[in-house]
Amino acid sequence: MFASRSEDPQAFKTDTTPDAVVIVPLHRDKQRLVIIKEFRVPLGGYQYGFPAGLVDRGEKSVEAATRELWEETGLTLVKVLRQSPPVYSSSGMTDESITLIYGECRGEPSTLANEASEDIEVIMLSTGEAAGLLNTPGLKFDVKTWIILSTFAATGKI
Repeated sequence: MFASRSEDPQAFKTDTTPDAVVIVPLHRDKQRLVIIKEFRVPLGGYQYGFPAGLVDRGEKSVEAATRELWEETGLTLVKVLRQSPPVYSSSGMTDESITLIYGECRGEPSTLANEASEDIEVIMLSTGEAAGLLNTPGLKFDVKTWIILSTFAATGKI
Protein backbone atom coordinates (compact mmCIF):
# COMPACT_ATOMS: atom_id res chain seq x y z
CA MET A 1 0.00 0.00 0.00
CA PHE A 2 1.33 3.45 -0.92
CA ALA A 3 0.18 7.00 -1.64
CA SER A 4 0.15 8.36 -5.19
CA ARG A 5 -0.78 11.67 -6.84
CA SER A 6 -1.51 9.83 -10.08
CA GLU A 7 -4.50 7.90 -11.33
CA ASP A 8 -1.85 5.69 -12.96
CA PRO A 9 0.68 5.06 -10.15
CA GLN A 10 4.40 5.07 -10.97
CA ALA A 11 4.66 1.37 -10.11
CA PHE A 12 2.57 0.65 -13.19
CA LYS A 13 3.96 3.10 -15.74
CA THR A 14 7.23 4.03 -17.39
CA ASP A 15 6.64 7.80 -17.76
CA THR A 16 9.35 9.78 -15.97
CA THR A 17 7.60 13.15 -15.87
CA PRO A 18 8.07 14.51 -12.34
CA ASP A 19 5.05 15.22 -10.16
CA ALA A 20 6.69 18.25 -8.57
CA VAL A 21 9.66 20.59 -8.61
CA VAL A 22 11.88 21.81 -5.80
CA ILE A 23 13.73 25.04 -6.52
CA VAL A 24 17.18 25.66 -5.02
CA PRO A 25 17.55 29.42 -5.62
CA LEU A 26 20.63 31.55 -5.08
CA HIS A 27 19.86 35.26 -5.12
CA ARG A 28 22.15 36.61 -7.83
CA ASP A 29 22.61 40.14 -6.44
CA LYS A 30 22.71 39.35 -2.72
CA GLN A 31 24.60 36.03 -3.03
CA ARG A 32 22.23 34.43 -0.52
CA LEU A 33 20.56 31.04 -0.61
CA VAL A 34 16.77 31.40 -0.53
CA ILE A 35 14.75 29.03 1.63
CA ILE A 36 11.28 29.15 3.11
CA LYS A 37 9.85 28.46 6.54
CA GLU A 38 6.40 27.00 6.02
CA PHE A 39 3.71 25.63 8.31
CA ARG A 40 3.15 21.92 7.62
CA VAL A 41 0.03 20.35 9.12
CA PRO A 42 1.42 16.76 9.26
CA LEU A 43 4.37 18.07 11.33
CA GLY A 44 2.23 20.27 13.56
CA GLY A 45 4.62 23.14 13.06
CA TYR A 46 7.03 24.95 10.78
CA GLN A 47 9.52 23.26 8.48
CA TYR A 48 12.49 24.76 6.67
CA GLY A 49 12.56 23.87 3.00
CA PHE A 50 12.93 25.15 -0.51
CA PRO A 51 10.15 26.61 -2.64
CA ALA A 52 8.35 23.75 -4.33
CA GLY A 53 5.13 22.73 -5.99
CA LEU A 54 3.31 20.46 -8.35
CA VAL A 55 3.93 20.45 -12.09
CA ASP A 56 0.69 21.32 -13.87
CA ARG A 57 -0.52 19.15 -16.76
CA GLY A 58 1.41 20.08 -19.91
CA GLU A 59 3.88 22.24 -17.98
CA LYS A 60 7.65 21.77 -18.25
CA SER A 61 9.69 21.46 -15.04
CA VAL A 62 11.45 24.82 -15.53
CA GLU A 63 8.10 26.52 -16.17
CA ALA A 64 6.74 25.03 -12.95
CA ALA A 65 9.87 26.10 -11.06
CA THR A 66 9.60 29.66 -12.38
CA ARG A 67 5.91 29.85 -11.41
CA GLU A 68 6.32 28.27 -7.97
CA LEU A 69 9.34 30.38 -7.05
CA TRP A 70 7.41 33.55 -7.87
CA GLU A 71 4.20 32.39 -6.14
CA GLU A 72 5.97 31.38 -2.92
CA THR A 73 8.74 34.01 -2.69
CA GLY A 74 8.01 36.84 -5.12
CA LEU A 75 11.41 36.17 -6.73
CA THR A 76 12.11 35.65 -10.44
CA LEU A 77 14.13 32.71 -11.74
CA VAL A 78 16.67 34.25 -14.14
CA LYS A 79 19.02 31.35 -14.85
CA VAL A 80 18.84 27.58 -14.49
CA LEU A 81 22.21 26.24 -13.36
CA ARG A 82 21.30 22.56 -13.42
CA GLN A 83 18.38 20.20 -13.13
CA SER A 84 18.09 16.71 -11.69
CA PRO A 85 16.21 13.86 -13.29
CA PRO A 86 13.05 12.82 -11.43
CA VAL A 87 14.12 11.61 -7.96
CA TYR A 88 12.18 10.05 -5.10
CA SER A 89 12.40 11.30 -1.51
CA SER A 90 10.16 8.78 0.26
CA SER A 91 9.89 5.74 -2.00
CA GLY A 92 8.83 3.50 0.89
CA MET A 93 5.65 5.57 1.23
CA THR A 94 4.86 7.19 -2.12
CA ASP A 95 5.68 7.10 -5.82
CA GLU A 96 5.85 10.92 -5.96
CA SER A 97 8.84 12.13 -7.95
CA ILE A 98 10.45 15.55 -7.92
CA THR A 99 12.97 17.39 -10.06
CA LEU A 100 15.46 19.67 -8.33
CA ILE A 101 16.00 22.92 -10.23
CA TYR A 102 19.13 24.80 -9.13
CA GLY A 103 19.08 28.40 -10.29
CA GLU A 104 19.77 32.06 -9.82
CA CYS A 105 17.00 34.48 -8.95
CA ARG A 106 16.43 38.21 -8.60
CA GLY A 107 13.95 40.54 -6.97
CA GLU A 108 12.67 41.39 -3.54
CA PRO A 109 11.06 38.68 -1.40
CA SER A 110 7.28 38.84 -1.13
CA THR A 111 4.51 36.48 -0.07
CA LEU A 112 1.70 38.45 -1.72
CA ALA A 113 1.11 35.66 -4.28
CA ASN A 114 0.79 32.94 -1.63
CA GLU A 115 -2.44 30.99 -1.54
CA ALA A 116 -4.69 31.67 1.44
CA SER A 117 -3.80 28.26 2.91
CA GLU A 118 -0.03 28.93 2.76
CA ASP A 119 1.85 30.27 5.78
CA ILE A 120 5.31 31.04 4.35
CA GLU A 121 8.27 33.17 5.42
CA VAL A 122 11.04 33.82 2.86
CA ILE A 123 14.56 33.60 4.30
CA MET A 124 17.81 34.56 2.57
CA LEU A 125 20.93 32.95 4.06
CA SER A 126 24.67 33.55 3.96
CA THR A 127 26.89 30.52 4.56
CA GLY A 128 27.30 31.47 8.22
CA GLU A 129 23.56 31.92 8.69
CA ALA A 130 22.96 28.53 7.05
CA ALA A 131 25.42 26.90 9.48
CA GLY A 132 23.72 28.62 12.41
CA LEU A 133 20.29 27.40 11.32
CA LEU A 134 21.57 23.83 10.95
CA ASN A 135 22.97 23.96 14.48
CA THR A 136 19.77 25.28 16.09
CA PRO A 137 18.13 22.52 18.17
CA GLY A 138 14.48 21.71 17.63
CA LEU A 139 14.05 22.98 14.07
CA LYS A 140 12.38 20.79 11.46
CA PHE A 141 13.98 20.44 8.02
CA ASP A 142 12.99 18.85 4.76
CA VAL A 143 15.65 16.18 4.05
CA LYS A 144 16.69 17.75 0.73
CA THR A 145 17.06 21.12 2.41
CA TRP A 146 19.23 19.71 5.21
CA ILE A 147 21.65 18.15 2.71
CA ILE A 148 21.87 21.20 0.44
CA LEU A 149 22.16 23.65 3.38
CA SER A 150 24.99 21.55 4.82
CA THR A 151 26.88 21.74 1.54
CA PHE A 152 26.20 25.47 1.17
CA ALA A 153 27.35 26.19 4.75
CA ALA A 154 30.59 24.26 4.19
CA THR A 155 31.46 25.39 0.64
CA GLY A 156 29.38 28.47 -0.23
CA LYS A 157 28.16 26.63 -3.33
CA ILE A 158 24.93 25.03 -4.36
